[in-house]
Amino acid sequence: MMAVVHVFAFAAGVALIAMALLTCADIAMRLAGRAFKGAYDIVGILAVVAVAGALPLTTAKKGHVAIEFFFGKLGPRTRLVVDSIMRATMIAALGFAVRGLWLQGAKIRLANEVSNTLEIPLFWTYWALAAACALTALVVVFHLLKPGKEMVRA
Repeated sequence: MMAVVHVFAFAAGVALIAMALLTCADIAMRLAGRAFKGAYDIVGILAVVAVAGALPLTTAKKGHVAIEFFFGKLGPRTRLVVDSIMRATMIAALGFAVRGLWLQGAKIRLANEVSNTLEIPLFWTYWALAAACALTALVVVFHLLKPGKEMVRA
């Protein structure tokens, strides 16, 4: 599972670099009197890839914002209970997101929706987000089953 998490993270990194390069190229071309056709479409799609790719690794590293002040006031046993409830809630929410994103992607695929300029099919972006949410849910399951164990070292 960690290999897949790292593949998603690598894709996110590549997407961020590509977004930066594409934006710089678009600005340079505009200064030269030309526009980069489809830059807006591509940057939007790359943003989806970046977010989808970063989500599982951020969760595995426990890199999300935590309310340490609140948790610090709780005892160890209560902290474990609250943490377990929150993780179970996250798994359920991610499950609903996976289902909704997958169904929306299928609906968009049937409707043949494409990006405005380059006419790139968009259904797969929903499926990529659904896959990222499913992988993130698996990461949360790992943290729920092994509360003190690190999945990834920061």
